[in-house]
Amino acid sequence: MEGPVNLIDADYLRQALEHDVRAGLTAAPKWLPPKWFYDACGSELFTKITRLPEYYPTRRELAILKAHAREIATVSGAATLVELGSGTSEKTELLLDALASAGTLRTYMPVDVDSVTLKAAADRLSERFEVVGVCADFENHLSQLPQRQGRMVAFLGGTIGNLEPPAREVFFKELRSTLTDGETFLLGADLVKDTSRLIAAYDDSAGVTAAFNRNVLRVINRRLDADFVPADFAHVAIYDTDNDWIEMRLRATKDMVVHVRALDLTVMFAEGEEMRTEISAKFRRSGLTRELAMAGFEVERWYTDPDDDFALVLSRAVPR
Repeated sequence: MEGPVNLIDADYLRQALEHDVRAGLTAAPKWLPPKWFYDACGSELFTKITRLPEYYPTRRELAILKAHAREIATVSGAATLVELGSGTSEKTELLLDALASAGTLRTYMPVDVDSVTLKAAADRLSERFEVVGVCADFENHLSQLPQRQGRMVAFLGGTIGNLEPPAREVFFKELRSTLTDGETFLLGADLVKDTSRLIAAYDDSAGVTAAFNRNVLRVINRRLDADFVPADFAHVAIYDTDNDWIEMRLRATKDMVVHVRALDLTVMFAEGEEMRTEISAKFRRSGLTRELAMAGFEVERWYTDPDDDFALVLSRAVPR
C-alpha cells in the first residue's frame, strides 16, 4: 500500500469544528452540520442504523451493486476507483472485484477524514489491490487528490443528500473540474417516496437514530469543553415537502443555558426551540439528471431496486 496521503494537518479538524459550532450555535435558527456525528460512538451507532428494519438505503444500494457491479465496471472501464467518504469500504469490494475481473483496475483510492478507519480499510484491501489511501475532506480537498489515469469517482450511501442545492452545485462542478473528459462518476442517491417510510427511516422505533442525533452534542462536550445535557433534547425528524428532504433536529425540552468553554461561548435555548442537525435530500430522476448535466456530466446508466427506493447513477464527464 502506498501512502497514506495526508491532506489534513493537525489543526484542520479542530478549526473546522470550532468554526461550524460557533457559526451554527449563533445562527437563527441554530444548526450543526452532520459531519460531527461521527466519532467512534457515532460511527458505531450509524452501523446499527444501517441494520434497522426501517432504514432501507444501505440494503437497497448493496442490492443494486450486487446486481450491476459488473456492468458498471464494463461501462466505466475505470483503471482507478476513487471513493469519497469511503469509511470501512465494505460495499466497495463489489466494485473492486468487478473492475479487477474486467481487467482494468490498477488502483483503489479511498478518501476519508478518519485516518484510523481509512488505514484499517486500506490495510485489509491492500492484500488484494493496490491501495492509495487519502486522508482528506472531500468538500475542501477535491482539487488536491492525487492524479491517476482512467478514474471513476464513487460517492455512495446517499451522502450527497446532506448538501443543500447550492452546495451540491458547487460540489458537482468542482468534481467535474478535477476529471478529464470521459472519466466517470458513480453516485448513490435516495429517491422521493412515501413520506411515512422516509420519516420512519430517520425516527426508528428502537431509538437508535435519536441516540445518533444526540451524539453530536457529546462530541462538542468532549472536544470543545461544553456542557450540553443530551437527554434534555428530543429527537425530531420531519419531511419538508417543498424541498424534498428529511430534516433531523434536536428540540430543547426546557429553557437552558449551554457553555462552550473552548470558544468562550454561552448559548441560550428556549423550551421548544429546535436546532437542525441534518438534511437528507431525496431525489427525482429528472432533477438529479439536470443537476449533473449543468456540472458537465452525462448520465449513462440509472440503476434502481425493484421498489425505486434508491438509485445508483453512473455518469460521464463530457466536454463543456
